Amino acid sequence: MRVTRRQAIMTGAAVAATPLLPRTLHAEDKLATLAFGPVSPVYAIGMVAELKGYFRDEGVKLKLVTGNAGTFGRQTLAAGQVMFAHGDASHALQLTARGKPCKILLATEAVASYASIVVRKDLYDSGITSLEKLAAYKRPDGAKPIIAATAIGSGTWVFGTYVFETRGLADKVNWVAGGGPNTMFPSLETKQFDAIMAPPSWIVETEAKGFGKAIYDTAQPGVFEKDFGGTMPVLVIYALQDTIDQDKATVQAFVNAIYRSMRWVKTAPFDEVYALVAEKYFAGVDPVAVKAELGFDKSTWAYDGRIDQAAYDRGAKPWYRKGTDIPETKYQDIVDMSFLDAAQAKYK
Repeated sequence: MRVTRRQAIMTGAAVAATPLLPRTLHAEDKLATLAFGPVSPVYAIGMVAELKGYFRDEGVKLKLVTGNAGTFGRQTLAAGQVMFAHGDASHALQLTARGKPCKILLATEAVASYASIVVRKDLYDSGITSLEKLAAYKRPDGAKPIIAATAIGSGTWVFGTYVFETRGLADKVNWVAGGGPNTMFPSLETKQFDAIMAPPSWIVETEAKGFGKAIYDTAQPGVFEKDFGGTMPVLVIYALQDTIDQDKATVQAFVNAIYRSMRWVKTAPFDEVYALVAEKYFAGVDPVAVKAELGFDKSTWAYDGRIDQAAYDRGAKPWYRKGTDIPETKYQDIVDMSFLDAAQAKYK
């Protein structure tokens, strides 16, 4: 089954690899559902686990459910429509603050690939080559420049607004919800947006098509560390506390599969990772763009999945600010490494 990012729902029923280890008995034949934002290589770790047969090995049938922004995962999890979500760590904090206690089970990215910013190419050519210059720009009607995150409250919005705040430019720009690439790109090209938050594949696509240019790129050495102080839990797998309490066996099986996927990605040649996911999940997408994003993730994924207190504390800067409405939350109240501990003990 070929799947493009234009499809809203993907069912991961097919598997491609022969199981390497016997199935567990504890969660046999369980259905596990995983939700995340746009079909993007940043979420490839779940796709890899499915295609390698790691969920099947654990006795789990996986269904992937996708939307246009990371907030989709948060919303579907809160509605009880899925068991797990893969998204920005702030989503788990927001849900917990709104009376839906969550636990972060592991991290899959420690540098925000989607915190980069692409400006309209015509603006770049006119000299708007930095965030400061973008903030000083005025639209033809005198309005502030418009920057699109995937959604207000999404991970792209959390990181983007933080970057402008740290430079004292927060009141110089307007933020809007742009959705996924099918709405983001046309809106940037037709000048409805002046800039967009963009993961690596979007940078490649907008630059290749001639209507965008990156002016803030977290793939460049030192950029993320300068603004955020170092690595932190960026993309995470999380679940409602109720799910954990009611079905520990499936939660463990799910974490086992994801952890094995991370181990495989760490050691597999880059081209092998791309070949595995490209046909099913990125058919029709520029291979250069997909490879660019996978390349970024290969260098930034937190392959052990672990979140320690220091990394969690660094996340406080973008999470706990005016406008995010996220109250400070103790590490032990939101992070549960026990399932990852068990997975790492099983797959040494």
